[in-house]
Amino acid sequence: MELSSNKWLRLILGSFLWLASTFTWAQEVPRAAINLELLAQELVTQPDNANLVYEDVYENLLQYYQQPINLNKTNREELESLFILSPMQVNNFLEYMRLNSPLLSSYELQAIPGFDLATIYKLLPFVVIPAGNLLTQLQPLWLRMQQEENQYFLVRYDRSLQQRKGYTLADTSSTGRIASRYQGSPNKYLIRYRNSHARDFSVGFTAEKDAGEQLIWDKDTRRYGLDFYSAHLQLYNQGRFKTLAIGDYQMQFGQGLLLAGGFAVGKGAETITTLRRSNLGIRPYSSVLEAAFFRGAAVTYTWGSWESTLFYSQKNLDGNLQSSTDTLATEDGATDDSFSSIQATGFHRTLSEINAKHRIEEHVTGGNFLYRAKHAPFTIGLTALRTTYSAARQPVSRSYNQFEFTGRQLVSVGTHYAYSWQNLNFFGETARSSTGGWGTVNGILASLSAQVEASVLYRNYGRQFHSAYGNAFGESTRNNNEQGWYFGLKIKPASHWEITAYHDLFTFPWLKYRVDAPSHGSESLVRLQYQPTKTALLYAQFRTENKGRNTPVVNQQIDFVSPTLRHSFLVYLDYTPTPKLNLRSRIQQSSFIVEGSTTQGYFMAQDINLNLKKWQFSTRYGLFDTDNYDNRQYTIERDVLYAFSVPALSGVGAHYYLLVQFKASAKLNFWLKYSATDYRHQKTLGSGLEEMQGSQREDVRVQVRYGFH
Repeated sequence: MELSSNKWLRLILGSFLWLASTFTWAQEVPRAAINLELLAQELVTQPDNANLVYEDVYENLLQYYQQPINLNKTNREELESLFILSPMQVNNFLEYMRLNSPLLSSYELQAIPGFDLATIYKLLPFVVIPAGNLLTQLQPLWLRMQQEENQYFLVRYDRSLQQRKGYTLADTSSTGRIASRYQGSPNKYLIRYRNSHARDFSVGFTAEKDAGEQLIWDKDTRRYGLDFYSAHLQLYNQGRFKTLAIGDYQMQFGQGLLLAGGFAVGKGAETITTLRRSNLGIRPYSSVLEAAFFRGAAVTYTWGSWESTLFYSQKNLDGNLQSSTDTLATEDGATDDSFSSIQATGFHRTLSEINAKHRIEEHVTGGNFLYRAKHAPFTIGLTALRTTYSAARQPVSRSYNQFEFTGRQLVSVGTHYAYSWQNLNFFGETARSSTGGWGTVNGILASLSAQVEASVLYRNYGRQFHSAYGNAFGESTRNNNEQGWYFGLKIKPASHWEITAYHDLFTFPWLKYRVDAPSHGSESLVRLQYQPTKTALLYAQFRTENKGRNTPVVNQQIDFVSPTLRHSFLVYLDYTPTPKLNLRSRIQQSSFIVEGSTTQGYFMAQDINLNLKKWQFSTRYGLFDTDNYDNRQYTIERDVLYAFSVPALSGVGAHYYLLVQFKASAKLNFWLKYSATDYRHQKTLGSGLEEMQGSQREDVRVQVRYGFH
C-alpha cells in the first residue's frame, strides 16, 4: 500500500510500528551503538591482505560514525557511500522520501520496501533523524559549536612491557661505530579533540608520539614536542559554498583513481556495495597516518547543477635526499637533490629516520568539476591535479620498476561518471598521467530482485600510469600494471539466510616486486550466513587465492616464478543470550602451497563481552599454530574506542586480552586494555631493533575520553 503524505496518518503508522517493534527494539535512541569490529570484519573479510591499511579503514568508519548522515537531508551519493544499501534499497528510500518526507522516527524505516531488520540494524549507527529545531539552526556558528553534543577530548597511552633491542645500550667495543638505537622512550601518546555536526561544521586536532620517538623541541631536526600534529576546520552549506576547508583534509571523487581520500575497503565478504565509490568531495582528516592527506585549503562552490572544487596543499614528506650531478642538474649547472622513495611509516625513532623527517616538500594543486542532473540520477565530472616535489624522484634501478615515475612533477587528468537506471547502477573513471599511462575502472551493480544482487567490475591500469593519491579497486597496492575482472553475487534464498560470493581474475603485464616475470592469478570467496534473530549470527566462509611469486633457484641470477595457492576457512558465531552478555567464537584455518609443498596454520578463539551499565568487560582467549609465516593468522579484536587491532599470529602459542571500560559519568569514560601473546619453542621475538628476549609479548593501552555534553 502506498503511504499518504498526511502527517496524522503517518503519526498513527509510526505509533503502530513502535508498538510492533517493542519485541525486537529496546527503545528509540538518537544513535545506535556501534560494533565496528563486526562491521569491519564483514567489509574486509578475513584480514590477511597486507595491502590494506586497516587503520585507514577504521578511521573512515569512525568518520561516518562521528558525522552521521541526516536522513531527512541526504542524497543518493551519501547513501551509496555507506556500503550498506543496495541500488534497489537506495531507490526505494529516495522514492519513499519523495512521497513522505520528512521521516518522523527511525522506526519508519521498516515501512520502506526492501528494508529488512538486518539492514536497518547495520544502518542506524551511521544515520540520524534530528528534530530540526529552526531556532537552533539560526544560532551563530560559535554558539552551535559550543552546544554541540558530538564534542569530545581524548588522551591515549600505549606501552609494550617487554624491552626491545632498540631501547638497549649499543655495544660499540668491537666496531667502534655508533649502532642504531631508538632515541626516545617506548611510551606512545595520542591526544585528540573533535567537534562536528553533519552538514554544518567540523573542527579538531590530533597530536601523537610513536614508541621510540623523543619528546623534544629541536628546530634543526624539525621536531616540536610530540612528533605529529594535525588540525582541521571545515564549514558546510555557507550559501553557495558547499564546503570550506582549512588545515588537513582528504578528497574523494569518482572511483578513487586520482583522489581516493574516502572509505575504500577493496574485496571482502560484502561483494556488491563496496565496489562503488561516491563523490564525497572534501572530508576532514583526523587520522594519525602521516602521509595520505592534504594540508592547506579547499573549497566547493555550487551553482545550479554544477559543483566546482579547488584545492591547494603543501606539506613535508619523509625521504633520504641524495646529491646528483647528472641529468638531474639544474639549469645553471648546480647539483640537485633527489630521493628514491617517500617513507610513509611516520616513524622518527632512529638517527636515520630523524634525518629523513620532512626533507621533501610537496605541493599539490587541482580541482574537480562535477555536473549532477536535476531530474535523473546521473553525474559526470572532470578531475585534474598537479603534484610537484622539491627534489626529483629517482627510484633505485630494478628490473620491476623500470616504468616508475621519475622527476619533480606529476600531472594527472581524468573523468568519472555514475548513472542509475531502475535497479542498475553504472559507474567508472578513466584517467591519464603525464608519464604517458592510462588507467580505467568501470562497473555495474544490479539488484536483479529482492533476493538477488550482482556486480561486475573491469579495471585496466597501465604500467606507466601513476597517481600519487589514487586508490581505486585493485589487487595491488597501487593502480598500475594490472588488468582484471571482478564478479560478485549476493543471494538471500530464504528468510535469515544470505550467500555472498566473488571471483576475481587479474593479470600483471609487467614484473612486480618479488615476481620477476609477467604473471596472473585469481581470488574467490564464498560465505554462507545465517541470522535467525538480531542476537544470533553464524557464518562459514571459504577463500582461495592463486598468485605468482619468486622461487629461488640455485646458480640462477633471476628467480623462477612459481604459482602459489592459499586456502583459508573461517567459522564465526556471534550470540547474545541476554542484554548483558555477548559470546563470540571463531575457528579459522589456512593452507599455503608452493612448488608441491603444503604448510598449514589455524587459530581458534572465544570472546566474552559483558555489559554491566557503568562497567563493560571484553576478553578473548585464543590458540594458534602455524607452520610458517605464509600461514600467519590475522584476526580483528576489540579495542578501546577509536582504536583498531589486527594482530598477525605466527608460530605456536596463545593470544589473549582483557578490555575494561568504566563510565564514570555521562561525560567521562575510561578504558584499560591488557593483551599478551605467549609463544612456544621461541627464545626471542621480532627482529632488528624490534627484537626482544623471551617468549612473551605484553601490551598495555589506557584511554580517557571526556564528552562536553
